[in-house]
Amino acid sequence: MEQSAGQPKHRVTAPQDRIPIFQKVVYGIGSLVNQLQAAAIGSLVIVLNLGLGMNPALVGLLGAIPRLIDAFSDPLIGHSSDNTRTRWGRRKPWIFFGAISSGFLFAMLFHLYKGGTENFYFWYFLIVQVLFVISFACYSIPWIALGYEMTPDYHERTRLQGFSNFFAQFAWLIAPWFFKFMNNKTMFTDIVHGARSIAIMVGVFIVVGGILPAIFNKEFFHKLPRPAREKGYWKVVKNLLANCATSLKCRPFVKLIAVTFLIFNGFMLASAFTLYVIVYYVYGGDWGKGGTLLGWFGTASSICTLIAISLTTWVSTKIGKRATFLIAMCLAIFGYALKWVGYNPAHPYLLMIAVPFLAFHLGALFTMVPSMVADVCDLDELHCGSRREGMFSGIYWWIQKLGQAGASILSGVLLNVTGFNVVLGSNQSSQTLLYMRLCDIGIPIVCTIIAIFIIMTFDISEAKAYDIRAQVERRRGERRLEEERRLEEERRRGERRD
Repeated sequence: MEQSAGQPKHRVTAPQDRIPIFQKVVYGIGSLVNQLQAAAIGSLVIVLNLGLGMNPALVGLLGAIPRLIDAFSDPLIGHSSDNTRTRWGRRKPWIFFGAISSGFLFAMLFHLYKGGTENFYFWYFLIVQVLFVISFACYSIPWIALGYEMTPDYHERTRLQGFSNFFAQFAWLIAPWFFKFMNNKTMFTDIVHGARSIAIMVGVFIVVGGILPAIFNKEFFHKLPRPAREKGYWKVVKNLLANCATSLKCRPFVKLIAVTFLIFNGFMLASAFTLYVIVYYVYGGDWGKGGTLLGWFGTASSICTLIAISLTTWVSTKIGKRATFLIAMCLAIFGYALKWVGYNPAHPYLLMIAVPFLAFHLGALFTMVPSMVADVCDLDELHCGSRREGMFSGIYWWIQKLGQAGASILSGVLLNVTGFNVVLGSNQSSQTLLYMRLCDIGIPIVCTIIAIFIIMTFDISEAKAYDIRAQVERRRGERRLEEERRLEEERRRGERRD
C-alpha cells in the first residue's frame, strides 16, 4: 500500500504507544533468560563427548529427541495461554511457573559424574532434558507472545524487539567462555565437574530472572472476555488443530517462519563445527588455545551484535523493516566469506575480521522478524477477530525446534561424515579439516541466500501495517459498543421482569 499524498513517509510513535524503559528492561532480562539456557546447553553439551566419551552422533540425537517433543508442545502451550483468564492475566501465570520449574531442571541436567556407562548418560540426559524443554516452553512461549502485544505501534515493536535482542546478546557474550571456565584445573577436577557447577548457576539465574516479567511486565489484552470452554478432549484437540491450520494459511506468517528456519537452523547446524575447526585446524588440537580464541570470538561477536542490533533498529525506522533485513543479511554473507580467510593457522586471530559483519546475521534476524510477526498478529485479528499471539509464537517456534532437532541430528552425522575421530586428536586428515570448514561456512551462506529471496516477497509495509491497525481498532470499538448495547438490553429486560 502506497503512502497517500501529504502523508509523512514515516510516522512518529504516539506517546501512549511507547513502552516505558523499565518495562523494556524487565522484558529484556526475560530475553537474557531465554537465550542463556540455549547458549549454555550449546556450550556445555560438548562435555558429553569430550568429558564422558559419548559418540557425537548420540550427542546429536540427544539434542534432537527432546526438541521434537518440545516442538509439539509449543502450539498447545501458546493456544492455552491465549485462552487463559486469571486475575493476573493470560501470560503471567505460565511465565512464573515455567521459570521456576525449568530453572530447577536445568541445574539437574548436567548433574553427571565419570564412571557411568554411555547408556546411562544417554537416558539420564534424555529424560531430564525432555522435562526441561517442556517446562521452559511454559515460560518462553507466553513470554514471546507477551512481547507481541506490549505495543500496537509499528516502530515501537521494533524498538522493543531490539531492546530484547540487545539483552539477549549478553548470554552469547558469556557462554563462549564456559568451555574455558569448566576446563580450569584450579577450580574443577575436570570439565565434567565444571559443567555441573555452571549448570547450577545458570539454573538459579533462570528462576530469578525468569519470574521478573511475570511480576512487572504489563499485558495489553489481559481483559479480553473469557472464551467459551470446549467440552470433551477431542473438541479441544479439534479446536487446537483448527487454530494451527488457520495460522498456517497466513502467507506473511509462513514466509517469516521459512526465513527464520533457514537462517537460524543453518547457523545452528554450521556452528557445531566452529569449535572443531578452531581447535583442530587453526591450533592443531590444542584445546587450551582453541578455547581462548573461541571465547574471544564469541565475546567480540556479542559486542558487535549489540552495535548491529542498535543500527538495524534505527535504520528500520528510516527505510522499513524489509529493506533493513535485506541489507543486514548481505553483510552477514560477506562475513561468512571472510571466515575462510580468517581460519589461518599462521595468524589465528585473523578470524576476528569477520566478526563485525557476522554480527548482523542473528542480530537482525531476531530484531526484525519478531517485530514483523507482531504486525502479522494484527492482520490475523483483522481476518479472524481474535488475538492469538500465543498460537503464533507457539507455531513459529514449533517449526524452528523441528529444524533444531534436524540440525542437531545432522550436525553429529556430518561430523562423522567428515571423518572426524576424537581418538586421533591432532592427527585429523587434511580432507576432514577441509570438509569441516566447508560445512561451517557454506551452510549458512546457502541458507541465507534462499531466505533473502523469500523476504523480498513480504508485503506488510509501514503504511499497510498502520492501515491494518486502524481497521482492527475500529472493529474493536464496534464490538465494544455492540457488547455494551447487549448488556444494556439485558439490564432493561431484567428491570421489566422485576
